[in-house]
Amino acid sequence: MFIGTYEHSIDDKGRLAIPAKFRSGLEGSFFATRGLDKCLFIFPKSEWDRQLAEFARLPLTMRDARAYSRLFFSGACECELDKQGRINIPAYLREYAGLKKDVVVIGVMNRIEVWSLEVWTGYRSEAEESYEEIAEKLANGSIDSVG
Repeated sequence: MFIGTYEHSIDDKGRLAIPAKFRSGLEGSFFATRGLDKCLFIFPKSEWDRQLAEFARLPLTMRDARAYSRLFFSGACECELDKQGRINIPAYLREYAGLKKDVVVIGVMNRIEVWSLEVWTGYRSEAEESYEEIAEKLANGSIDSVG
């Protein structure tokens, strides 16, 4: 399980050090792709396989399913940690998420998210204002009305 928030920097070559506490969950190869809300998702191999199975269940006849699948998988890349615990984030993913130098790496249960510090700060501030309201809706089973 991935939890916590860490501030890191991307170097001039597009490399990002993955927090030490997350590295054991990413042994071997893992996958990075476009996330939601202008962040990147990083999935360990086991979770990536689960995502593949979920996407395989979506009907090809649904326009939204095709569009989401295309963007999700066309943006994906297989990664490995280097000896210093870094990954190289491709330019197209850095551009998508607006990643410059200062980034935030967060653990979200089964995945890691990488945010630009500026985007994360704005998102977190906005989400914190409705945190209790969201919790209440989820507790009452109103997950469809969260947002």
